[in-house]
Amino acid sequence: MVIIFLLLLFWENEMSGRPEMLTLELLQVDYPPTDVPVRYCNHMILQRVIKGPENTCKKEHIFIHERPQKINAVCTSDKKMACHNHSTLSCFQSMIKFKMTACELIEGTRYPACRYHVSPKEGFILVTCDDIGAVNFQGFIE
Repeated sequence: MVIIFLLLLFWENEMSGRPEMLTLELLQVDYPPTDVPVRYCNHMILQRVIKGPENTCKKEHIFIHERPQKINAVCTSDKKMACHNHSTLSCFQSMIKFKMTACELIEGTRYPACRYHVSPKEGFILVTCDDIGAVNFQGFIE
């Protein structure tokens, strides 16, 4: 049932052409971490249909290896600041470091022919929030 729901969600997104409708959980969260020992990023990027505008390869992407509830709890952090992209949005910084995987583009320009380098990371995450919880991943601080 869950797989059908996710397929319908991705299909609906493809039809509407509005990638901003995908949630932080679908795009960024991989908990528990998927057990793909080789080519983790290539596998995850394809599985989650993560791409840039007009089917380009994203230059980088981060997967956070923590429970969604812990990520949503960042929205209650005392560390509130202006987001780095100079927008009017406020970012919340986690109080603890999260384990992540950074995927950096090494080959390709058009999705799905994208190849990525895998880098394990650990850092404080920055998110924007709404009334329900974390909405967008804005970056991290090592």
